[in-house]
Amino acid sequence: MKLEKATFAGGCFWCMVKPFDSYEGIHSVISGYTGGELENPTYEQVCSNRTGHKEAVQITFDPDLFSYENLVQLFWMQIDPTDPGGQFFDRGSSYESAIFYHDEEQKNIAEQSKNELHASGKFSKPIVTPILQAKPFYPAEQYHQEYYKKNPTHYERYQTGSGRAGFKEKMWGEH
Repeated sequence: MKLEKATFAGGCFWCMVKPFDSYEGIHSVISGYTGGELENPTYEQVCSNRTGHKEAVQITFDPDLFSYENLVQLFWMQIDPTDPGGQFFDRGSSYESAIFYHDEEQKNIAEQSKNELHASGKFSKPIVTPILQAKPFYPAEQYHQEYYKKNPTHYERYQTGSGRAGFKEKMWGEH
């Protein structure tokens, strides 16, 4: 079995675990921080918007069972790719969206997918989510891992209150 990694920043990482967590071929979805220079950052440091890190998820997957193309498509459906300042009511650089590629094949797939999304006309504003080379990924503190399972009521309130659930329903017919 050949496992690969995919890394996506889509705003609050609590909201980015559940959508990927239930598919055959997905071995783990870890909340964490990436994109910046500070080693082993804490949640408080990342939220200060001074580390260069974004909240992100790193997915370990079997590409024979769930392709990178499918992961990228699922990622687009979790975010507002036209928002350069964060995601939904989470604002600042630590909440900005990004695709972090781990090799040239992932980069090409992500760029093609972004171009296709733009060409689809689904969004009236430009797609601004960058496609960046992966940097070291630092797992978040344990209380952030699998947050949707540990705190389901708060998680659902957050999805709704942040505007993410309504946006997904409007754009993709799901939440």
